[in-house]
Amino acid sequence: MRIIRGKYGRRRFDVPQNISARPTTDFARENIFNVLENIVEFDGCTALDLFAGTGAISFEFLSRGCSKVTCVEKSATQYNFIRRVRDMLNERNLTMVKGDVFRFVEQTTQKFDIIFADPPYDLPDFAKVPELILNSQMLYPDSIVIVEHSKAYDFSALPHFSQHRTYGSVNFSIFRMDE
Repeated sequence: MRIIRGKYGRRRFDVPQNISARPTTDFARENIFNVLENIVEFDGCTALDLFAGTGAISFEFLSRGCSKVTCVEKSATQYNFIRRVRDMLNERNLTMVKGDVFRFVEQTTQKFDIIFADPPYDLPDFAKVPELILNSQMLYPDSIVIVEHSKAYDFSALPHFSQHRTYGSVNFSIFRMDE
């Protein structure tokens, strides 16, 4: 795993062979963060990384200046890898939640400036994820939500849809609460 830019830019971490996550490719991650940099000022923002996997998105947010990032990951293998990287970086602004994303979204009282969700593409309730987030109490009036998905999904009819981006086989739907 490589952190693309920011204070941890170009740092690499060896991902264990037994991780079952499908990490966002460096190419797609670099491009979606370039888009986000034109939408939001990361400095001081709070971010949420749902289905965190390797934590690459969380560390990219932190590297670019987010003041607090929360990541939610259910798998012990992925969770432990994220914790190891956090400890290696001595990063105190990452809050880790080991648990079910759906339960977290329903129960949390926290709000976030940016929410990134990268569910497993074969998740049975995948299509419900954007609406679950958009209908949650986690959003500010100007929050941004990014959902990574395959080309099989089209979320453009949902409220607050702003844009769709494709990088190789990776698709992102971006929602802006102020739109």
